[in-house]
Amino acid sequence: MTASQPILSIKGLQTRFVTRYGLVTAVDGVSLDVMPGECVGIVGESGSGKSVTFASVMGLVKSPGSIDGGSITFEGRELVGMSDRDYRTMRGKEIAMTMQDALTALNPALTIGYQIMEVLIAHDSDLTGNRSARKKEARKRAIDMMELVGIPSPATRLDEYPHQFSGGMRQRMMIAIALACRPKLLIADEPTTALDVTIQAQVLELIAEIRQKLGMSVVLITHDLGVVAEYCDRVAVMYAGQIIETGPTKSVIGQSAHPYTQGLLRSIPNLAHLDKKIRPIEGQVPELIDLPPGCRFIGRCEKRHEGCTDPIHMRDIDELHRVRCIWTGDFSND
Repeated sequence: MTASQPILSIKGLQTRFVTRYGLVTAVDGVSLDVMPGECVGIVGESGSGKSVTFASVMGLVKSPGSIDGGSITFEGRELVGMSDRDYRTMRGKEIAMTMQDALTALNPALTIGYQIMEVLIAHDSDLTGNRSARKKEARKRAIDMMELVGIPSPATRLDEYPHQFSGGMRQRMMIAIALACRPKLLIADEPTTALDVTIQAQVLELIAEIRQKLGMSVVLITHDLGVVAEYCDRVAVMYAGQIIETGPTKSVIGQSAHPYTQGLLRSIPNLAHLDKKIRPIEGQVPELIDLPPGCRFIGRCEKRHEGCTDPIHMRDIDELHRVRCIWTGDFSND
């Protein structure tokens, strides 16, 4: 793999779930590349398919769910159809993922130190010698990781349990566990959920700092376009299981082309224009089991017309900026 080739490439991904009401396509034809050292933001409302897309990448979609189409390659290796054994070897070592809720993701019955050390012992080939020697070295490395993510008195807190940590500290520990083996790709799924604004900023700065130190790629899954504007090189906006707009962050936010992206931007408070009212997007995301024909945003779109009931494909706005919309009007956020 060269620097010009993506470290992660998703092509036409389809992930479905069998439910009592019928077949639900949670991810429908998603295509996305992540380049080495790049930070890509994935934005959309709850239920848009963001987390399921990257659970598919991590091989975490199990029955009644399945990947029914498309390709996922990591450094040229096909992941769709990979055995659980091969996935276990790769997870944590080459690709790592932090989950949305650190309190439920961490095991309450095990110490924080044990949960970092088990990742190191399972994956790090640099740990050599007998079991006692490996455990001693893993403990030292775990303390180093806790220092890296800003945990005070790590040698002491290593033997504490998740409930003894604050929400921000638990999130830092999730990052420490994910980064223990220095993966090439970090998938951060809502890393600032349920944290206050100050701690959110600290966690995001931490991810950005470690990304620079390790030279790793980052996928940042979030609801917050403000976070994307601050930390991401590129952004993909998802809606009802599809990517509906993608491109360089500056282009997508400054010249958003899809009415949904424009609606997301209008719903963010603007401190420079306090006289402007916040305009929420009317309506709800459609049920994935009963999707409208054509554009999936049609029921909420102010610019809809007859052509929106036909199949809508991605088209180019410029060389890097693409949109799933037939609207040809003014691409502005007003």
